[in-house]
Amino acid sequence: MSWWRPSDVGLAVRRQLADVGQAARLFGQLVRLFPAAVQRPGLVRDQVHFLGNYSLAIIAVSGLFVGFVMALQGYYTLQDFGSTEALGQLVALSLLRELGPVITALLFAGRAGTSLTAEIGLMRAGEQLSAMEMMAVDPVRRILVPRFWAGVIAMPVLATVFSAVGVMGGWVVAVVMIGLDGGAFWSQMQGGVDVFSDLGNSLIKSLVFGFTVTFVALLQGYTAKPTPEGVSRATTRTVVMASLAVLALDFVLTATMFSI
Repeated sequence: MSWWRPSDVGLAVRRQLADVGQAARLFGQLVRLFPAAVQRPGLVRDQVHFLGNYSLAIIAVSGLFVGFVMALQGYYTLQDFGSTEALGQLVALSLLRELGPVITALLFAGRAGTSLTAEIGLMRAGEQLSAMEMMAVDPVRRILVPRFWAGVIAMPVLATVFSAVGVMGGWVVAVVMIGLDGGAFWSQMQGGVDVFSDLGNSLIKSLVFGFTVTFVALLQGYTAKPTPEGVSRATTRTVVMASLAVLALDFVLTATMFSI
């Protein structure tokens, strides 16, 4: 007895293609309706406050402790080579190039992404989106677009805060606790960090991650089944899919940036 039939495989492939098409269509709408977000900046501002301000505490605290750990690990590693004066450069480059954008995106997906998915999913379950369509109000323009561009704006700001707080945490461990020279710490950092390549690459990564995480969260909420179980599963998929997408894109972006 056959466990599968060719028609089942075809149906599964057709459903996957339909999901990809729906996602591509929604992404196109979000990008195309950018002027609608510009025309109503108050909606975007409120969502930036909701997504960014409420994620600020976990981002700042995480950045501080990551800076602590980076300074300790870097000091013990560089001590073997007699290069402890380069600790400031090591901490700054590690945070700007990799840890800042990536960890911020993962935390943003777990904090803000799940909130977006749950909010949109509950609107779907409560038939609020259907009611807006009945009143000739486009829910994508009114609900999704401000949240999408707010996430794109908030992500680079949060990544900058993460890196800045992490550098300060590294200074506390290196200079205050270990006793390294503060002038050497900052001078090595200033000499080793390039404004355009390092800071620019960090900004590009955070923008790409902001697009990705926010879009995944909105897509899962918008297409969630209108049941409590459907909303909970969509929230879980947001964390998993956004995290995997961030890690995969980080590899692609890093390989591209270092090959240029």
